[in-house]
Formats: sequence, C-alpha cells, structure tokens
Amino acid sequence: MRIIGGNYKGKKLFLPNDRKTRPLKDLVKESIFNLIQHSNKINLKIENSIVLDLFAGIGSFGIECLSRGAKKVVFFENYLEVIDVLKKNLKSLKKNENYEVCSSDCFDFFESKNQITSKFDIIFLDPPYREIKINKILEKIIEKKCLNKNGIIVIHRHKKDPLVITNKIKVFEERNYGISKILFCDLGTF
Repeated sequence: MRIIGGNYKGKKLFLPNDRKTRPLKDLVKESIFNLIQHSNKINLKIENSIVLDLFAGIGSFGIECLSRGAKKVVFFENYLEVIDVLKKNLKSLKKNENYEVCSSDCFDFFESKNQITSKFDIIFLDPPYREIKINKILEKIIEKKCLNKNGIIVIHRHKKDPLVITNKIKVFEERNYGISKILFCDLGTF
C-alpha cells in the first residue's frame, strides 16, 4: 500500500494488524484519480479542493488527495484499532497539517444537529461491504448541503452489491476493477 502520485509519491502507508479493514487497493485508487483528473464529465481539480473521506480506514484516499495538493481533508473513522494507524499515517506526512480526524460514527454525526462548516468538492464513501445504509448518508449529505455545485461523490462497493443508489443524486460513471465497483456521482439537476 503506497501513495501513487503527488508530493508523497511512493511513500508506504502503515496497515492495521487485523483483517477487518479493507484498504483501497492501489490499482483501484489509481483508476479513480485518473478518472477525476482526465474525465470531461468532472469539472474540478484535486489541487485546492476540500475533501471528505468517510469510513476513512487507514486514510489511503484522503492522503492521496493531500499528496496531490488538496487544500483540506476531513477523515471520518470510528474503528478504534484503525484510528491509530490513520493518525500514524497522517503524522508521517512532513509539513502537512491540512487535515482533521473525526473519530465519531458518521451516521451519528449526520443524524445529529451538528453543522457542517465546509462544503466539499470531493466526498469519498468507502463503507464496509456489508453496510446497507449508504442512501441514508447520501440523503443527509444532500439535506445538509455538504457538496459544492461542481463537486462529486465517489462510492466504493463490492461489484456484486445490489444496492440501488438514491435517485436524489446522479450516477454519471460506474467502473469495475476486480471485485470493486466505483460509482461517480453528482447532484445532477436536482
């Protein structure tokens, strides 16, 4: 597991000792960033973007964004055994403190009356494959107006996941890589 582009290219990331965490594979991550950078369907740059990494795990996606010049990344992770690994990975980034770690459950956070103070350019959802409440989070993201007008939501699921994404967002691209299914979404005309 490594950083594939930007200022920290080639840097190895620390991994957890248990098998409950499913870090984003390098091939999948590279494909996501290639699409973000080169697709004519996406009208944003990673540089100076504000990113929300939900179910962050070891931080692979958000750290890749920081490496590529993101202005700020907010990581949400509540699995205690992984939070320490996430923080260790972030501390290893010399001269970069453009991040915030929230160690609370993102479902609880979005259900609460907490206000989201930032609007995000990229929101990445990488919940456990068995998680079925994805639409609940997506609808809260819309309700709380967390996504910038040209922002995108990237969702990582198992390719056989039967989940139907809420019709309140538009899936404009779907890609399969091995067992992974990546959905690229925006607010469309909603």
